[in-house]
Amino acid sequence: MKRFLSIVGLPAALFCACSNSVDISPSDGTSDVFEVDSLSGMLLVKSADKQVSLGTEESSAKSNERPVMHGRFDYDFSIGRHEVTCAAFNSVMKSELGVSLDCAGENIPATNLTFFDAALYANARSKAERFDTAYTYIRATFDANGRCTNLEGFAFHPEVAAYRLPTEAEWVYAASQAWSTKDAWTAENSDYKLHEVCLKESAEDVPCDMAGNAMEWVNDWLGSFRDTTVTDYVGAPDGGALGQRVVKGGSYRNAAESITLYSRGDVYTVTSSTKADYVGFRVAFGAIPAATWLNSSGSAVSSRIVTLANSSTVRYQTGTYRTKLAFRNDLTGNLAYVDYSNRSVSVTEIEDSLDVYHPDISPDGKRVAFCTGLEGVSGKSSLYVRDMNANGTHLVKLDVESAAIPRWHVLGNGDTVIVYVTDAGNNKDESAFKSASTWQVKFAEGKFGKPEKLFDGAYHGGISDDDALAITGARLLRARIAESGSSLAGNARDTVWYNGEQACNASLAKDSSKRTLFLDFASKTGREFVGENYGTHERLLVMDSTGNLVHAVAAPATYSFDHSEWAIGGGNLAVATLANSGGAHVKIVLLNLADDSLIELVEGEEIWHPSLWYSRNTSSGDDSLLDLDSAGVYLADFQGNEEEKYRIKMEMFWKNLDKTRYLLVGSSRMEMGIDPDAYPEWNMLNMGVSGIDPNRDFYFINNYALNHSDNLKGIVVSVDLDGWNGVEDHLYLIQYAVPGYKYDANHDFWKDGIPSGFVEAVENAYPASQDLTESFTERGGLANPCRGWDSDEVAVLRDSVFTPQATAHLDSMIGVLADIAESAAARGIYVIGVIFPQAPQYRETGSFGLYGLQRSVVAQKIARLDSLAKANDYFILMDENRMGDHDYSGEMAFNRDHLCSAGATKMASRLDSLLRTLK
Repeated sequence: MKRFLSIVGLPAALFCACSNSVDISPSDGTSDVFEVDSLSGMLLVKSADKQVSLGTEESSAKSNERPVMHGRFDYDFSIGRHEVTCAAFNSVMKSELGVSLDCAGENIPATNLTFFDAALYANARSKAERFDTAYTYIRATFDANGRCTNLEGFAFHPEVAAYRLPTEAEWVYAASQAWSTKDAWTAENSDYKLHEVCLKESAEDVPCDMAGNAMEWVNDWLGSFRDTTVTDYVGAPDGGALGQRVVKGGSYRNAAESITLYSRGDVYTVTSSTKADYVGFRVAFGAIPAATWLNSSGSAVSSRIVTLANSSTVRYQTGTYRTKLAFRNDLTGNLAYVDYSNRSVSVTEIEDSLDVYHPDISPDGKRVAFCTGLEGVSGKSSLYVRDMNANGTHLVKLDVESAAIPRWHVLGNGDTVIVYVTDAGNNKDESAFKSASTWQVKFAEGKFGKPEKLFDGAYHGGISDDDALAITGARLLRARIAESGSSLAGNARDTVWYNGEQACNASLAKDSSKRTLFLDFASKTGREFVGENYGTHERLLVMDSTGNLVHAVAAPATYSFDHSEWAIGGGNLAVATLANSGGAHVKIVLLNLADDSLIELVEGEEIWHPSLWYSRNTSSGDDSLLDLDSAGVYLADFQGNEEEKYRIKMEMFWKNLDKTRYLLVGSSRMEMGIDPDAYPEWNMLNMGVSGIDPNRDFYFINNYALNHSDNLKGIVVSVDLDGWNGVEDHLYLIQYAVPGYKYDANHDFWKDGIPSGFVEAVENAYPASQDLTESFTERGGLANPCRGWDSDEVAVLRDSVFTPQATAHLDSMIGVLADIAESAAARGIYVIGVIFPQAPQYRETGSFGLYGLQRSVVAQKIARLDSLAKANDYFILMDENRMGDHDYSGEMAFNRDHLCSAGATKMASRLDSLLRTLK
């Protein structure tokens, strides 16, 4: 299958492995389940008519791991006996894409790869063995190290017999036949490194290393389980707003007691572009003829609608991320939509009993109007308006006998109305056409006003902004033209355009051009204008305000157009469905009539009646001096959860610059550990973000906080002594990965004041996902469930004895903190270092906390910080851990090194008490 590759030098995100649950349930391998395929080296899994249990009933498990759901197989499949090795990966990918891994050994698992890397490997192996590919995409993006960070238009085709990643159900079924964490490479025996595959399993007819060595990607998007049985389960239809993927098993970093068969991921968000040195994959092979997805409402679906274009691609055409697409899923009759202002683009379907036709998005992009009747078919139709959200809230119905084909329209006085017709049937017969009429009704504050008849004739193709032209097309292309000085409701004439030949899907431009977009049936007039023969609906035609043809766009080969509409936002953009040679409406496309370019937006089995809305970026200030491709752009479309959070927090920082008095800066311990809303009088802003890297946090303090300190009274920073070891470089992710941070540095971080229009540029830049954005309060607060200290599994993820290099880094960071405190003191700003509490059980390990560091060494470092506090009145150390002798109970903990909401409130209370003692 064809691919188009573009190389972009940007890094992928990292994530850390932790587990909160214990479930060790080994079972003996059964020889009647697996059969060795000597040619492929794979294991044939005899799963047909078998069942597997997914999830758990453990109350301490994550919500997406509960309840138990049963998966039933109608097919057999093959799975790799072990993870794909470094040598196997390189042998395939070096020739395919010129990509290779630098590994410690040829037979260790290939790791530090994204989900996309794994998918590309599976495709490459399929092609090498002359199979079709299970994955398709439009464009691939790679970072500087050759890792694939994005596959735009990515789609999985389960019906294809090819190499692919195993589904979660397949993986669990295979793993459950010989599950044993005692015999796996785990933190207890691995020496914290990968080992050659299958060293702990000599039998050749069972899979190995599924519990340990490397955690593994599987094929599924992360979705919810239901207390039911699902046949041929393949996960969720998409990754939702966060675009989350499933990873299975444990790794050499995990304690054996923390590895469970039901675990689906990590403490941190796992997306397709995530990579880590302990995550690899194994391949599966075989078709899933009747795959079933489980959508967000818990309904099993045998088909799904796949997004093909990401937010950046759409933004390139519309000029804004504030773009939405609504359409009808003809298989269900439901309204579906895509919000491109979300970072992770997915399809949301509003499920109810209403049959939705001809949706039209409101001018503000918040609501959608639709009807229950179809263009070209006579009969009664009802008109509704609802909010465009997952639940389709605030549904209201227009109380009239019949209303069809709604179109939003803004009057000259500013009122918003909906124009509709009483019947949208065949308009070829003059008397039948005139027996219907065109109406408008005001819509304000979620309610309909009183309907008002405009004129006779069902003109459902739209009314021009100046109220001088109305058009319609349902067999004939009809126009109503107002006489000079009059209106359509007054002195106007009705006429037939396009020489009276057959036309349909007429749409009047949403700008002042009065252009009409329509489709024809390969009529003589169209063929003469185009200069060649074509089939029905194989050309999208455009007429000017006088009814003369001015443009034509050809449908892609083997397709025809249907349901064409101008985009709501003006300009040269339009949307249409593409019908294949069998007549199925399988894609919705965005067309730019300025250059006749075409972008595929979504793909499905039967998707109808698209409506595209976009709102151009506007600024209240003069942003002519700003490069809007760089200014405020703190996120790119292939980046991970950490960068996404920082993008959210950076917008908060700039928008609250004048009123913020105390900035809270640091790792996820700070992010989760202090509630800035508990004491609003202090005007705190929590800038904490997951990932421990003081270089990142100090970079922000020095270049952002202290450069805009006119109203700042204090900076509260997390002092993560166990994590200040230089192992992770999170500064790189924000400093070099996207243009916004470089742009700030090139402008001296706006020391002389932020320019007019800058805040608007930040707001309109590439967005974070709506769900993640809404998880934070306006002050950066975060609600976290209280799960306890995980006292039974207080593992130490690294050696407690720091290397000389790690110790030197720790000392250096304490020195940088001292310098920051001195700079802040010169401005009268307090710096408060917080050592957050960790599980008190670490007192029994000899380790300070999760990432090690000997307790005796920590005592020395804390003594150094105490000395710093004595020497600088503006530096204060809040040691809330007290070497484990703290008073934060398990009811205040999220896990072994993070507080929950109750703990964050208590920490805020301690901070409040401290602040009240300061000058």
